[in-house]
Amino acid sequence: MKISSRDNDAAQALLDAYRTHNTVAPLTDADPGLSVEGAYRIQLEQVQAWKTDGRTVKGHKVGLTSRAMQVQLGVDQPDFGHLMDDMFFADTDPIKAGRFISPKVEPEFAFVLGKSLTGPGVTAAEALSAIDYVVGALEIIDSRITNWKIKLADTIADNASSGGVVLGSKPVKPADLDLRTTGVNLSRNGELVASGAGGAVLESPLNALVWLANTLGPLGVTLKAGSVILPGSMTAAVAAGPGDTISASFAGGLGTVTANFAN
Repeated sequence: MKISSRDNDAAQALLDAYRTHNTVAPLTDADPGLSVEGAYRIQLEQVQAWKTDGRTVKGHKVGLTSRAMQVQLGVDQPDFGHLMDDMFFADTDPIKAGRFISPKVEPEFAFVLGKSLTGPGVTAAEALSAIDYVVGALEIIDSRITNWKIKLADTIADNASSGGVVLGSKPVKPADLDLRTTGVNLSRNGELVASGAGGAVLESPLNALVWLANTLGPLGVTLKAGSVILPGSMTAAVAAGPGDTISASFAGGLGTVTANFAN
C-alpha cells in the first residue's frame, strides 16, 4: 500500500509519541482533507513498524460501535485497530500507568476465534460459529493525540486509540450467552460508575465481528483462528490513573475482570 510523504510523517510522529509520551496535534488540523483511507494507511504504517520490531498482531478491536459515539464524530460506521502481543495483561496483575498517556477503560466482551473468518460475505451465523468462546474484558484506550481532540481520521490513524487489553479468565461458549442482553457493571475504586449491556454494541456485538470480517476481507486480511476480537464497549469509558482499580462485573457467568493501575 503506497503511502504519501505527508502520511508517512504522520505515522512517524505517532510512533514517536509512543516512545516519548509527547502527544501530537490532531492530524486533521494540519490536513483537514485526511480521508478514512489515508488514516488507515497511517495506521498500517505503524503496524508494519511494530512488526519489524518483532511484535505480532494477536487480534483486532472495533471502535465507534455505539450510536452516541457515531453521532459525536459524525460517522455512520465503526472503525478498527490492531491488538499487538504486548498490549495484553492478565486479570488483576499490576499495570504500569506510566506506559500510557491518558488512559480510559471500557468493559467489553472478547471473542476468541476457534476458526478463521474471511470476508466479504460473512454472515452472522458464520461469525457466531467461528467464536470458540467469550470472556469478559477491559479495553484500555489511549490517545497519542493531544487532549483526545480527535475526529474520525485522527482516531483511525492512531490505531483506533488502542492501548491495552485485560482478559477475563472465565470462558463461556457463545451458545450459552445472549450477547444482546448480557450486562455489566463498571466500577472505579469500588464505586459503580456505569452499567450497560451487549445491545449497546451495534445492537449486538456479533454485528461488530461481521462488520470487521467483511471490512478486512477485501484488504486481504483474514481473522485467524486464535485471534482475540474486541467488538466494542458496553458503556462509556472511564478515566484511569495511577492507583486506580477498575473492575467490570459481567453477567452470564463471565465473572469480574479487574485492571489495577500501579503508581
